[in-house]
Amino acid sequence: MIQDWCVQNRSSGIERIPTPRIPVSAFEVSAICERIWTATKRGDRKKCGELVGKMKIWAKESERNRRCISNNGAGLVLAASFEAFSRLSMEENRALLEEILSLLSWVFPLGFEGQAKIGSDDSLTSIVSFLGGNDLSSRQNAVLVIKELVSLDQSHVVSLAKIDGAIEGLVRIISEPVSPKATKASLTAIFHMIHSCSESKIRSRFVEMGLVPLLLEIVVDGEKGVCERAFGVLDGLCDCEQGRKKAYENDLMIPVLVKKMLRVSDLVTELLISMLWKLCKKENRDEDDVVLVEAFQVGAFHKLLVVLQMGPSERVKGKATELLKLFNLHRSRLDCVDSFLDFKYLRRPF
Repeated sequence: MIQDWCVQNRSSGIERIPTPRIPVSAFEVSAICERIWTATKRGDRKKCGELVGKMKIWAKESERNRRCISNNGAGLVLAASFEAFSRLSMEENRALLEEILSLLSWVFPLGFEGQAKIGSDDSLTSIVSFLGGNDLSSRQNAVLVIKELVSLDQSHVVSLAKIDGAIEGLVRIISEPVSPKATKASLTAIFHMIHSCSESKIRSRFVEMGLVPLLLEIVVDGEKGVCERAFGVLDGLCDCEQGRKKAYENDLMIPVLVKKMLRVSDLVTELLISMLWKLCKKENRDEDDVVLVEAFQVGAFHKLLVVLQMGPSERVKGKATELLKLFNLHRSRLDCVDSFLDFKYLRRPF
Protein backbone atom coordinates (compact mmCIF):
# COMPACT_ATOMS: atom_id res chain seq x y z
CA MET A 1 0.00 0.00 0.00
CA ILE A 2 2.81 2.41 0.87
CA GLN A 3 4.58 1.58 -2.37
CA ASP A 4 1.40 2.23 -4.38
CA TRP A 5 1.04 5.60 -2.67
CA CYS A 6 4.65 6.45 -3.57
CA VAL A 7 3.99 5.58 -7.22
CA GLN A 8 0.85 7.72 -7.30
CA ASN A 9 2.73 10.71 -5.88
CA ARG A 10 5.86 10.35 -8.01
CA SER A 11 5.11 13.71 -9.64
CA SER A 12 5.55 15.36 -6.24
CA GLY A 13 9.08 14.01 -5.93
CA ILE A 14 8.19 10.95 -3.86
CA GLU A 15 10.45 7.95 -4.56
CA ARG A 16 9.15 4.40 -4.37
CA ILE A 17 10.36 2.50 -1.30
CA PRO A 18 12.09 -0.70 -2.43
CA THR A 19 10.67 -4.03 -1.33
CA PRO A 20 12.63 -5.24 1.75
CA ARG A 21 14.68 -8.34 1.06
CA ILE A 22 14.01 -11.46 3.08
CA PRO A 23 16.90 -12.02 5.52
CA VAL A 24 19.08 -15.05 4.86
CA SER A 25 18.44 -18.01 7.17
CA ALA A 26 20.85 -20.25 9.07
CA PHE A 27 19.69 -23.16 6.88
CA GLU A 28 20.59 -21.28 3.68
CA VAL A 29 24.03 -20.39 5.04
CA SER A 30 24.73 -23.99 6.08
CA ALA A 31 23.56 -25.24 2.68
CA ILE A 32 25.77 -22.87 0.69
CA CYS A 33 28.75 -23.65 2.95
CA GLU A 34 28.29 -27.35 2.18
CA ARG A 35 28.16 -26.62 -1.54
CA ILE A 36 31.29 -24.45 -1.33
CA TRP A 37 33.16 -27.24 0.42
CA THR A 38 31.99 -29.80 -2.15
CA ALA A 39 33.17 -27.56 -5.00
CA THR A 40 36.46 -27.00 -3.18
CA LYS A 41 37.14 -30.72 -2.84
CA ARG A 42 36.54 -31.12 -6.59
CA GLY A 43 38.86 -28.21 -7.32
CA ASP A 44 35.99 -26.50 -9.16
CA ARG A 45 36.98 -22.85 -8.84
CA LYS A 46 34.23 -21.66 -11.19
CA LYS A 47 31.41 -23.15 -9.11
CA CYS A 48 33.11 -22.12 -5.89
CA GLY A 49 33.41 -18.56 -7.22
CA GLU A 50 29.69 -18.45 -8.02
CA LEU A 51 28.76 -19.59 -4.51
CA VAL A 52 31.19 -17.20 -2.81
CA GLY A 53 29.76 -14.41 -4.96
CA LYS A 54 26.26 -15.26 -3.77
CA MET A 55 27.43 -15.14 -0.16
CA LYS A 56 28.98 -11.70 -0.80
CA ILE A 57 25.64 -10.44 -2.13
CA TRP A 58 23.90 -11.66 1.03
CA ALA A 59 26.50 -9.93 3.17
CA LYS A 60 26.04 -6.61 1.36
CA GLU A 61 22.27 -6.66 1.91
CA SER A 62 22.31 -6.23 5.68
CA GLU A 63 24.32 -6.45 8.87
CA ARG A 64 21.90 -9.14 10.05
CA ASN A 65 22.90 -11.30 7.09
CA ARG A 66 26.56 -10.81 7.98
CA ARG A 67 25.97 -12.01 11.51
CA CYS A 68 24.03 -15.00 10.24
CA ILE A 69 26.82 -15.94 7.83
CA SER A 70 29.50 -15.51 10.49
CA ASN A 71 27.56 -17.51 13.12
CA ASN A 72 26.81 -20.53 10.96
CA GLY A 73 30.15 -22.01 10.01
CA ALA A 74 31.10 -19.86 7.03
CA GLY A 75 34.46 -18.90 8.51
CA LEU A 76 35.79 -22.45 8.69
CA VAL A 77 34.59 -23.37 5.20
CA LEU A 78 36.01 -20.19 3.65
CA ALA A 79 39.34 -20.66 5.44
CA ALA A 80 39.55 -24.27 4.27
CA SER A 81 38.67 -23.28 0.72
CA PHE A 82 41.24 -20.48 0.75
CA GLU A 83 43.95 -22.89 1.89
CA ALA A 84 42.97 -25.54 -0.67
CA PHE A 85 43.01 -23.23 -3.68
CA SER A 86 46.19 -21.52 -2.46
CA ARG A 87 47.88 -24.92 -2.37
CA LEU A 88 46.68 -25.78 -5.88
CA SER A 89 47.95 -22.55 -7.48
CA MET A 90 47.86 -19.04 -6.13
CA GLU A 91 48.24 -17.44 -9.55
CA GLU A 92 45.60 -19.53 -11.34
CA ASN A 93 43.10 -19.06 -8.52
CA ARG A 94 43.93 -15.45 -7.69
CA ALA A 95 40.50 -14.03 -8.54
CA LEU A 96 38.70 -16.62 -6.42
CA LEU A 97 41.12 -16.19 -3.51
CA GLU A 98 40.57 -12.44 -3.67
CA GLU A 99 36.81 -12.94 -3.30
CA ILE A 100 37.21 -15.37 -0.40
CA LEU A 101 39.64 -13.01 1.34
CA SER A 102 37.10 -10.20 1.18
CA LEU A 103 34.69 -12.38 3.19
CA LEU A 104 37.35 -13.64 5.59
CA SER A 105 38.19 -10.06 6.56
CA TRP A 106 35.03 -9.86 8.69
CA VAL A 107 33.95 -13.43 9.58
CA PHE A 108 36.34 -13.81 12.53
CA PRO A 109 36.49 -15.60 14.92
CA LEU A 110 37.08 -18.72 12.83
CA GLY A 111 37.58 -21.22 15.64
CA PHE A 112 40.74 -23.27 16.21
CA GLU A 113 40.45 -25.32 13.02
CA GLY A 114 39.68 -22.30 10.88
CA GLN A 115 42.66 -20.41 12.30
CA ALA A 116 44.90 -23.36 11.47
CA LYS A 117 43.65 -23.35 7.87
CA ILE A 118 44.04 -19.62 7.23
CA GLY A 119 47.29 -19.57 9.23
CA SER A 120 48.96 -22.33 7.21
CA ASP A 121 52.05 -21.55 5.14
CA ASP A 122 50.10 -21.83 1.87
CA SER A 123 47.38 -19.46 3.06
CA LEU A 124 49.78 -16.93 4.58
CA THR A 125 51.87 -16.84 1.41
CA SER A 126 48.75 -15.96 -0.61
CA ILE A 127 47.65 -13.34 1.92
CA VAL A 128 51.08 -11.69 1.85
CA SER A 129 50.92 -11.65 -1.96
CA PHE A 130 47.68 -9.65 -1.76
CA LEU A 131 49.20 -7.44 0.93
CA GLY A 132 52.02 -6.49 -1.40
CA GLY A 133 49.85 -6.05 -4.49
CA ASN A 134 48.43 -2.90 -6.03
CA ASP A 135 44.70 -3.46 -5.47
CA LEU A 136 43.74 -1.26 -2.52
CA SER A 137 40.75 -3.36 -1.48
CA SER A 138 42.79 -6.58 -1.45
CA ARG A 139 45.57 -4.92 0.52
CA GLN A 140 43.07 -3.80 3.14
CA ASN A 141 41.43 -7.23 3.36
CA ALA A 142 44.84 -8.88 3.71
CA VAL A 143 45.95 -6.65 6.57
CA LEU A 144 42.62 -7.10 8.37
CA VAL A 145 43.04 -10.89 8.27
CA ILE A 146 46.68 -10.66 9.37
CA LYS A 147 45.70 -8.44 12.29
CA GLU A 148 43.20 -11.01 13.53
CA LEU A 149 45.63 -13.91 13.15
CA VAL A 150 48.60 -12.40 14.98
CA SER A 151 46.28 -11.14 17.72
CA LEU A 152 45.10 -14.69 18.39
CA ASP A 153 48.23 -16.83 18.33
CA GLN A 154 51.98 -16.13 18.57
CA SER A 155 52.75 -19.04 16.25
CA HIS A 156 51.23 -17.04 13.40
CA VAL A 157 53.71 -14.23 14.13
CA VAL A 158 56.67 -16.57 13.64
CA SER A 159 55.20 -18.08 10.45
CA LEU A 160 54.33 -14.68 8.99
CA ALA A 161 57.76 -13.19 9.71
CA LYS A 162 59.39 -15.97 7.66
CA ILE A 163 57.47 -15.06 4.49
CA ASP A 164 59.22 -12.64 2.14
CA GLY A 165 57.37 -9.37 1.82
CA ALA A 166 55.24 -9.68 4.97
CA ILE A 167 57.00 -7.04 7.05
CA GLU A 168 57.50 -4.83 4.00
CA GLY A 169 53.79 -5.08 3.19
CA LEU A 170 52.73 -4.05 6.68
CA VAL A 171 55.04 -1.04 6.64
CA ARG A 172 53.82 -0.09 3.18
CA ILE A 173 50.23 0.06 4.46
CA ILE A 174 51.43 2.86 6.75
CA SER A 175 53.72 4.66 4.30
CA GLU A 176 51.18 4.41 1.45
CA PRO A 177 47.84 4.60 3.31
CA VAL A 178 44.88 2.65 1.95
CA SER A 179 42.36 3.79 4.57
CA PRO A 180 42.31 4.70 8.27
CA LYS A 181 40.92 1.24 8.98
CA ALA A 182 43.82 -0.44 7.18
CA THR A 183 46.39 1.80 8.88
CA LYS A 184 45.06 0.91 12.33
CA ALA A 185 44.96 -2.78 11.42
CA SER A 186 48.59 -2.67 10.26
CA LEU A 187 49.71 -0.88 13.44
CA THR A 188 47.84 -3.43 15.56
CA ALA A 189 49.43 -6.32 13.68
CA ILE A 190 52.91 -4.82 14.04
CA PHE A 191 52.29 -4.21 17.75
CA HIS A 192 51.49 -7.89 18.33
CA MET A 193 54.44 -9.00 16.21
CA ILE A 194 57.03 -6.97 18.13
CA HIS A 195 55.55 -7.72 21.56
CA SER A 196 54.66 -11.39 21.23
CA CYS A 197 58.06 -12.60 20.02
CA SER A 198 60.99 -12.74 22.42
CA GLU A 199 63.49 -12.49 19.57
CA SER A 200 64.64 -8.96 18.76
CA LYS A 201 65.13 -9.97 15.11
CA ILE A 202 61.57 -9.00 14.17
CA ARG A 203 61.89 -5.62 15.88
CA SER A 204 65.18 -5.01 14.09
CA ARG A 205 63.62 -5.75 10.71
CA PHE A 206 60.87 -3.22 11.30
CA VAL A 207 63.48 -0.66 12.34
CA GLU A 208 65.49 -1.36 9.18
CA MET A 209 62.34 -0.68 7.13
CA GLY A 210 62.33 2.90 8.48
CA LEU A 211 59.35 2.46 10.79
CA VAL A 212 60.58 4.79 13.56
CA PRO A 213 60.66 8.04 11.52
CA LEU A 214 57.52 6.95 9.65
CA LEU A 215 55.55 6.59 12.88
CA LEU A 216 56.81 9.90 14.22
CA GLU A 217 55.45 11.60 11.11
CA ILE A 218 51.95 10.10 11.37
CA VAL A 219 51.50 10.89 15.08
CA VAL A 220 52.13 14.61 14.62
CA ASP A 221 48.58 15.14 13.34
CA GLY A 222 47.21 11.66 13.96
CA GLU A 223 43.87 11.02 15.66
CA LYS A 224 43.59 9.24 18.99
CA GLY A 225 43.29 5.67 17.67
CA VAL A 226 46.28 6.05 15.37
CA CYS A 227 48.41 7.71 18.07
CA GLU A 228 47.68 5.00 20.64
CA ARG A 229 48.67 2.24 18.23
CA ALA A 230 51.68 4.07 16.81
CA PHE A 231 53.12 4.94 20.22
CA GLY A 232 52.51 1.37 21.34
CA VAL A 233 54.66 0.19 18.44
CA LEU A 234 57.34 2.83 19.09
CA ASP A 235 57.49 1.81 22.75
CA GLY A 236 58.13 -1.77 21.67
CA LEU A 237 60.81 -0.73 19.17
CA CYS A 238 62.60 1.19 21.95
CA ASP A 239 63.18 -2.16 23.66
CA CYS A 240 65.86 -3.01 21.10
CA GLU A 241 69.16 -1.23 20.61
CA GLN A 242 68.54 -0.52 16.92
CA GLY A 243 65.19 1.07 17.70
CA ARG A 244 66.68 3.34 20.36
CA LYS A 245 69.49 4.31 18.02
CA LYS A 246 67.01 5.47 15.38
CA ALA A 247 65.10 7.35 18.07
CA TYR A 248 68.25 9.14 19.23
CA GLU A 249 69.04 10.12 15.64
CA ASN A 250 65.61 11.60 14.93
CA ASP A 251 65.18 15.28 15.83
CA LEU A 252 61.41 14.85 16.16
CA MET A 253 61.49 12.11 18.78
CA ILE A 254 61.84 14.01 22.08
CA PRO A 255 59.79 17.11 21.10
CA VAL A 256 56.92 14.90 19.88
CA LEU A 257 57.03 12.70 22.99
CA VAL A 258 56.81 15.65 25.32
CA LYS A 259 54.26 17.58 23.24
CA LYS A 260 51.83 14.65 23.06
CA MET A 261 52.07 13.90 26.77
CA LEU A 262 48.76 14.71 28.54
CA ARG A 263 47.19 15.75 25.22
CA VAL A 264 45.81 12.55 23.66
CA SER A 265 44.78 9.94 26.24
CA ASP A 266 45.94 8.32 29.46
CA LEU A 267 47.22 5.34 27.47
CA VAL A 268 49.34 7.55 25.23
CA THR A 269 50.75 9.41 28.23
CA GLU A 270 51.70 6.08 29.84
CA LEU A 271 53.41 4.92 26.63
CA LEU A 272 55.28 8.21 26.25
CA ILE A 273 56.61 8.06 29.81
CA SER A 274 57.71 4.48 29.18
CA MET A 275 59.56 5.50 26.00
CA LEU A 276 61.17 8.52 27.64
CA TRP A 277 62.28 6.36 30.54
CA LYS A 278 63.88 3.81 28.20
CA LEU A 279 65.64 6.47 26.13
CA CYS A 280 66.98 8.33 29.17
CA LYS A 281 67.96 5.29 31.22
CA LYS A 282 69.73 3.50 28.39
CA GLU A 283 71.43 6.52 26.86
CA ASN A 284 75.21 6.37 26.58
CA ARG A 285 76.46 8.39 29.54
CA ASP A 286 79.47 9.56 27.51
CA GLU A 287 77.05 11.74 25.53
CA ASP A 288 76.45 14.17 28.43
CA ASP A 289 72.81 13.09 28.86
CA VAL A 290 71.75 14.71 25.57
CA VAL A 291 68.29 13.12 25.58
CA LEU A 292 67.67 13.97 29.21
CA VAL A 293 68.72 17.58 28.70
CA GLU A 294 66.61 17.98 25.55
CA ALA A 295 63.55 16.49 27.26
CA PHE A 296 64.01 18.90 30.17
CA GLN A 297 64.36 21.86 27.82
CA VAL A 298 61.10 21.13 26.00
CA GLY A 299 59.04 20.83 29.17
CA ALA A 300 59.09 17.18 30.25
CA PHE A 301 59.88 18.06 33.88
CA HIS A 302 56.72 20.08 34.46
CA LYS A 303 54.50 17.60 32.59
CA LEU A 304 55.76 14.73 34.71
CA LEU A 305 54.89 16.71 37.83
CA VAL A 306 51.34 17.02 36.54
CA VAL A 307 51.18 13.29 35.77
CA LEU A 308 52.19 12.42 39.33
CA GLN A 309 49.45 14.61 40.79
CA MET A 310 46.83 12.91 38.59
CA GLY A 311 47.23 9.63 40.52
CA PRO A 312 48.73 7.32 37.86
CA SER A 313 49.30 3.58 38.19
CA GLU A 314 52.24 2.37 40.27
CA ARG A 315 54.19 1.47 37.15
CA VAL A 316 53.79 4.93 35.63
CA LYS A 317 54.40 6.59 38.97
CA GLY A 318 57.67 4.71 39.42
CA LYS A 319 59.04 5.66 36.01
CA ALA A 320 57.88 9.28 36.28
CA THR A 321 59.49 9.64 39.71
CA GLU A 322 62.75 8.15 38.44
CA LEU A 323 62.77 10.56 35.49
CA LEU A 324 62.10 13.54 37.76
CA LYS A 325 65.09 12.61 39.90
CA LEU A 326 67.26 12.54 36.79
CA PHE A 327 65.86 15.87 35.58
CA ASN A 328 66.45 17.43 38.97
CA LEU A 329 70.18 17.11 38.35
CA HIS A 330 69.88 19.62 35.48
CA ARG A 331 67.30 22.07 36.82
CA SER A 332 69.83 24.54 38.20
CA ARG A 333 71.64 25.08 34.89
CA LEU A 334 68.91 24.76 32.28
CA ASP A 335 65.76 26.65 31.38
CA CYS A 336 62.53 24.97 30.39
CA VAL A 337 60.99 26.08 27.09
CA ASP A 338 57.36 25.53 28.21
CA SER A 339 55.96 28.51 30.06
CA PHE A 340 55.62 27.78 33.75
CA LEU A 341 52.50 29.95 33.79
CA ASP A 342 50.56 26.87 32.67
CA PHE A 343 51.57 25.18 35.91
CA LYS A 344 51.49 28.08 38.39
CA TYR A 345 48.94 26.34 40.63
CA LEU A 346 50.91 23.08 40.74
CA ARG A 347 52.07 21.75 44.11
CA ARG A 348 55.72 21.02 43.47
CA PRO A 349 57.33 18.15 45.45
CA PHE A 350 60.86 19.52 44.96
